[in-house]
Amino acid sequence: MKSRRALVVALIVLMLAVLPVSAITYGEPDGGRHPFVGTLVAEFDGQKDWICSGTLISPTVFLTAGHCTAYLESLEISKVWVSFDEVFNASTNTFLEGRYFTQPGYGHDFARLNDLAVVVLNQPVAKITPARLPPLGYLDQLGPQGLRTLQFTAVGYGNQERVLGGGPPVFGPYGTRRMAVGSFFALNKNWLRLSMNPALGDGGACYGDSGGPNFLGAGDSETNMIAGVTSTGDMPCRATNVIYRVDTLAARAFLGKYVALP
Repeated sequence: MKSRRALVVALIVLMLAVLPVSAITYGEPDGGRHPFVGTLVAEFDGQKDWICSGTLISPTVFLTAGHCTAYLESLEISKVWVSFDEVFNASTNTFLEGRYFTQPGYGHDFARLNDLAVVVLNQPVAKITPARLPPLGYLDQLGPQGLRTLQFTAVGYGNQERVLGGGPPVFGPYGTRRMAVGSFFALNKNWLRLSMNPALGDGGACYGDSGGPNFLGAGDSETNMIAGVTSTGDMPCRATNVIYRVDTLAARAFLGKYVALP
């Protein structure tokens, strides 16, 4: 399992030829606070394994990153599942089958435009209330000044922060839903960049959190509104969490084919 997971991550990185897919660093176990966050699952060598994180945005639609499903397309893998169990276990989790759709125009270059995808589930999810999408241009309306007053909560199943000492640095374990809080860094047309610098008290994403949500607010002020999905970040997972926005015209044109938009 671990060797296959390392191979999957390595292949995604090579396919993108840019920065790595992103996991929760300098955070804590989720503790059931985000039941609508789950894993995108496929079969490798006949065994189910998760490759990315994501969020339920309607009873039948799971939001994740385009580079996750583009990777599956490159392997000619069409059959996928979603699991909302807090700890991934191929033997005991509940798996919900669905069909994935990658945002048209997804780019493999440094721009990495249109980095969204959805999984349309065969059956609606019961007993989990979906997270919310923002209105059109919501982050633009808040603007840099408004965004600087906010924190953001990243959620995913990826690696924890690097462990130092006793040899080369290694990333911590993965496969458990975790959360971390970061602060605003920059905003542009397609991207929201968040600080995940532990020296500033921030945390964020790393290997395996791609497609996972970043919610507006943190702690008592956290909302279930998704600012965007984790797309990329820096190699050591210690500086910037780069989020693909879901409040833009392009994002909404894609998502509106599958869910009702606010």
